[in-house]
Amino acid sequence: MSLRPVPTVKAVVWDMDGTLINSAAAVPAAFAATVAELGGPPVNTAAVEAAYSLGLPEVILAHLLGRSLRDGEADLYYERLRTAPIRPYPGVRDTLAAMCGRWPTGVFTGSSHTAAVISISAAGLTDLLPVVVGGDEVKRPKPAPDGILEACRRLRQAPSDVAYVGDSPTDLLAARAAGTVAVAASWGYLYSAEAAAEFTLTTPGQVRDLLT
Repeated sequence: MSLRPVPTVKAVVWDMDGTLINSAAAVPAAFAATVAELGGPPVNTAAVEAAYSLGLPEVILAHLLGRSLRDGEADLYYERLRTAPIRPYPGVRDTLAAMCGRWPTGVFTGSSHTAAVISISAAGLTDLLPVVVGGDEVKRPKPAPDGILEACRRLRQAPSDVAYVGDSPTDLLAARAAGTVAVAASWGYLYSAEAAAEFTLTTPGQVRDLLT
């Protein structure tokens, strides 16, 4: 972790996929199976990961299919997500439990609110994350700051007092745009050492060292 002076951090907003939960295999598999069921082209993990920047599952699914979605087709993806093997990263649940009731804690994910609720529930973290903001609840996706700012608003915290923890370069860009403390989750599958962060953590538990 960085040895620079720790800023005032009173609350934490987390990214979800690749930060709180390990969905590196489950989410691409759910997309690939849904595309196949809908008669689309073969889809591999790399293709799904390349489309993550598009944001919402509905947008990603349409991109992978190469056409607009028809009514009810996105539901097939969510059905597969409900049965996907989604687990929290080691140390995540203990960290959230230690923070519960002491520091305001929430999530902003570029995925939809529906996907977030499904994934957080599958990972057994629902009781520890009172604020969940999905990408479909704000106007602009990451790297715009809209979702992080909305999470800060719901937590009733000034952005400058909040750390946003995420694994991808886009997460860190959004954190800086929001005026929050940009914290890199180096255990995540989209982490890049070249992306600028105020702090880089190697385990989820280290986030507690930032809190006042």
